[in-house]
Amino acid sequence: MTDQIQRFLFDDTNVRGELVTLERAYGEVLERHDYPPAVNHLLGELLAAVALLTDTVKLDGTLSIEVRGQGALALLMAESNPGGELRAIARLAEDAAIPGADTSFRDLVGEGKIMITLDPTDGHRYQGIVALEHDSLAGCLAAYFAQSEQLPTRLWLAADGRRAGGLLLQRLPDESRHQDVDAWDRTVHLADTVKDEELLGLEPLEVLRRLYHEETVRVFDPKALRFGCTCSRERIASALMTLGEQELREVLVEQGGIDTQCHFCHTRYHFTVAEVEAMLDDPEGAPPTLH
Repeated sequence: MTDQIQRFLFDDTNVRGELVTLERAYGEVLERHDYPPAVNHLLGELLAAVALLTDTVKLDGTLSIEVRGQGALALLMAESNPGGELRAIARLAEDAAIPGADTSFRDLVGEGKIMITLDPTDGHRYQGIVALEHDSLAGCLAAYFAQSEQLPTRLWLAADGRRAGGLLLQRLPDESRHQDVDAWDRTVHLADTVKDEELLGLEPLEVLRRLYHEETVRVFDPKALRFGCTCSRERIASALMTLGEQELREVLVEQGGIDTQCHFCHTRYHFTVAEVEAMLDDPEGAPPTLH
């Protein structure tokens, strides 16, 4: 599998980890958009991060990471679900100069915040927000975990416009398993030696062998990942209803219908005047089907 996530843990410690490799899903995201290379690079890192975090929190629902900045890059967002489906988008600020290929994370986003949203299938939606106070996406996400989850967590992320990869380590609070008091510091120190080309070019098991050949590592079956969009006619109709009756009617008068598309996958949706009128007459009813 070119797109997968590999879970592992270190025996007799309270340290666990994950490795992710992405190629096809990353490529499908980039094929649907025309972003500068620096944005493509950061988008790959974000895709790797959202896959790692979704498996870490074991959420039965969707997890999204949204970076909002005041620099050339106004928005960066990626979303994942337990089925292994990933999608992502980016948006440059209006009138922003096209960033160079080597533009850093800090120069791309400037000041801003990062929001992580957990939207379970059953239960309440939760959102955590931290300021962008670090010079890398991985550093900002580690700060989120320190503030919101109170679990020591480190990430190493890499992307090159064709492939993306990442490594996550987390120290669990279960002290009953903590027989090796130096395990966290030692495993993080070794992870700090990982190279981008290793995360991008090697199989996960080979990365683990190179980093932790002197550790007792237990690995689990890998999980496949893929590009997938959760848009639907029903969801688009619900989004249109948030515009309000007056604005919808103005659009109908101007255009004789409503044409829109999903920002993630570019699937187009058309709603006729009669369909929109039916939605306005019965906001709680099911959206009209396409004939």
